[in-house]
Amino acid sequence: MAPRMIKDQLRELTRAEEEVMQILWDLGQGVVHDLLVRFPEPKPAYNTVSTIIRILEQKGFIDHKAYGRTYVYFPSISKKDYTKSYFRSMVANYFGNSYKSLASFFTKEESLSIEELEAIQKLIGEEIKKQKSEGHE
Repeated sequence: MAPRMIKDQLRELTRAEEEVMQILWDLGQGVVHDLLVRFPEPKPAYNTVSTIIRILEQKGFIDHKAYGRTYVYFPSISKKDYTKSYFRSMVANYFGNSYKSLASFFTKEESLSIEELEAIQKLIGEEIKKQKSEGHE
């Protein structure tokens, strides 16, 4: 069994590792073959997927249950927890730990539509109301 990691200590995934994790998060659990059939063409080799799974298990992202010689793999971290950790790291490394800088970047560089900006504004308004009602002023 791989050791469970504290959320803040997560390492970023490589592109290949992320692809395996996306499939496993979608499946919930599976054997190597279950993951392999979900890859787009050209599919990687069975041994390649198996190796990536072992690396992810060593990193603490995946765990397994053994049924005889068959291993069924499952995520040991949720997609939501990984996403949260990844974005915290991105904001710290690229935006000086400022969500305001992140928002500024997206509004200026990504040419958001009026509808998208209004939707973001609505979400922010809802979060402000929620925090005020919980006494987080």
